[in-house]
Amino acid sequence: MFTARNKGRYALVAAAVGASLALAGCAQGDPLDPGSGSEGSGEPIVVGSQAYYSNEIIAEIYAQALENAGFDVERTFNIGQRETYLPAIEGGEVDLFPEYTGNLLQYYVPDTEATTADEVYAELAVSLPDGLQVLDQSPATDQNSYNVTAEYAEANGLTTIADLANIEGGVVLGGRPELEKRPYGPTGLKEFYGVTATVQATGDTTVESLLEGVVDVGNVYSADPRIEQFGLVTLEDPKGLFLASNVVPLAAADLPQEVIDIIDEISAALTPEGLIGLNVRSTVDEESAEAIATDWLTENGFLG
Repeated sequence: MFTARNKGRYALVAAAVGASLALAGCAQGDPLDPGSGSEGSGEPIVVGSQAYYSNEIIAEIYAQALENAGFDVERTFNIGQRETYLPAIEGGEVDLFPEYTGNLLQYYVPDTEATTADEVYAELAVSLPDGLQVLDQSPATDQNSYNVTAEYAEANGLTTIADLANIEGGVVLGGRPELEKRPYGPTGLKEFYGVTATVQATGDTTVESLLEGVVDVGNVYSADPRIEQFGLVTLEDPKGLFLASNVVPLAAADLPQEVIDIIDEISAALTPEGLIGLNVRSTVDEESAEAIATDWLTENGFLG
């Protein structure tokens, strides 16, 4: 099932987990027999994640559920952003990866006109390169949003992104470095809402930079519990600058059906509120992705 994908995979596995595990993946065995993988004789399923705590938690949920079903799993987490990890997935180095429908669609179809969850998912399913597929999307969402402090919103009369156009001299937008080139970045703000914005690369400190007044507007994922914790105001997006972005597993087209069935059940059980709860345990309680994933799987009946 996976033999055409071995060469690219082993390059990544060797770098991430050592040559010994890569050599173990070469052993003979039936990749569709979960038990054979546990003995090191079958090919492992490589699960990857972004360099983003919430994404790593979901990837760990996938990994533990598959291990519980008897599959041999290799973790290749914190790979980076799409420009880094999508070529690895397309090259056959990763088999399963938690993604987000809207942002992934815009990567492959920058001029898409889809906006709703169903529209985005349908177009995404037919826009992927050969060899890839998306499994069932989850009700859980974690999409980009523009946020300001409550004080800044009150001082400038802000409720929607469009209101930013009234701020003289434009606004300073905080986010990851790649925000500069994203369709919803400065170009999209100008095109959709007439907003003039300059990007300051704040990365993982975006919320802190927003609270400290270093930036005016922060690009924060909607499931980030700090939005509620610090009373941030998420600006409404009436024109659909941000596409609906549900959690969706991006997978190899030759992934075994038994694996697909397990992951689809997980996606169905992951709710928007549940995802925020997982994120709270990571950011506020500072628990490990492994512990958070184990508890979620147990509470939702995936682990005995």
